Amino acid sequence: MSVLERKILARMQNRYGPNRVGPFGLFQPIADGIKMLIKEDIVPARADKIVHFLAPVLIAAAAILALGIIPYGRNMTPFTIDGGVLFFFAVGSTTELAVFMAGWGSNNKFSMLGAMRAIAQMISYELPLIITVLPVVMVVSSLTPDRIVAAQAGYTFGLVPRWFVFTPWGAAAFVLFFVSGLVESNRTPFDVPEGESEIVAGHMTEYSGFKYATFFLAEYIGMFAISGLSVTLFLGGWHAPGRAVDFLPSYVWFFTKLSALLFVYIWVRGTLPRTRIDQIMNFAWKFMLPMAFACIIAAAVWHYAGRGLRGWLWSLLVITTVYTMLSVVLDMGRKFAPRVYRFAE
Repeated sequence: MSVLERKILARMQNRYGPNRVGPFGLFQPIADGIKMLIKEDIVPARADKIVHFLAPVLIAAAAILALGIIPYGRNMTPFTIDGGVLFFFAVGSTTELAVFMAGWGSNNKFSMLGAMRAIAQMISYELPLIITVLPVVMVVSSLTPDRIVAAQAGYTFGLVPRWFVFTPWGAAAFVLFFVSGLVESNRTPFDVPEGESEIVAGHMTEYSGFKYATFFLAEYIGMFAISGLSVTLFLGGWHAPGRAVDFLPSYVWFFTKLSALLFVYIWVRGTLPRTRIDQIMNFAWKFMLPMAFACIIAAAVWHYAGRGLRGWLWSLLVITTVYTMLSVVLDMGRKFAPRVYRFAE
């Protein structure tokens, strides 16, 4: 994933990616891993040694555990539990604790400031992240990922898959969920906790060697977890997009959808600049949160109107009305646009 990201970003920015270590630079991640393993592990003299050590371990463990409840194919869920979605968010919420431990245990002002910024934005976007899942849980009446995938089986009019993303409330919830996932993974344009030009490297300032690499390992695993849950909740999971291609193995379709979402992660990083912390917080509380509640109302309207064309139109009306009102009230084009500075000649 790391070598693909570097090569895709290089092509987007009209430059060369890794091309020296191994054929086509494919051994670059191996070289990076060896470099991180043999680098000296430096711990500040006044740091809390135990907390400093446990922070990267905890953040990586939480990301790995989140992968356990995702159905990767037909009968291919590592851990099938009734509250799988609840388990995903319960485990994922420990990321904030790990980030705080990294900032506090480092005994560094830049680390602590970066940790506080990270926690502020992660908690702010965790609310819309969870609320956008509620419409799916309400419609399916289950917290089990396998049942959510099963509810999206079949086709409407024999052609259109019954994925929730093809409903107005599902499309809006999917976009909100994906944007919140960018924030939770600390990906561009929301990588404010790692703002090198402002706070050195945030909560990772005092980390070196493989501990430093573990934070990025957790970031990549978090990308896989969020993208996998997005596929499960809104994109039909492992179901094929049409009857004509239903003969392929179910896991092929899951990883195809997963790869598409991961490509969008990279695409966004290569396209958008880093946003300011005030823009991030305003966007979360003033736009994302109201739109997330609007998705719940739209899903309820869609359900009680019969889930047909009538329900589709009514739910679309709810989403467009709330979006239009928020855009007008917040003046989105002005408040969330990049700030332009003009200097006298």
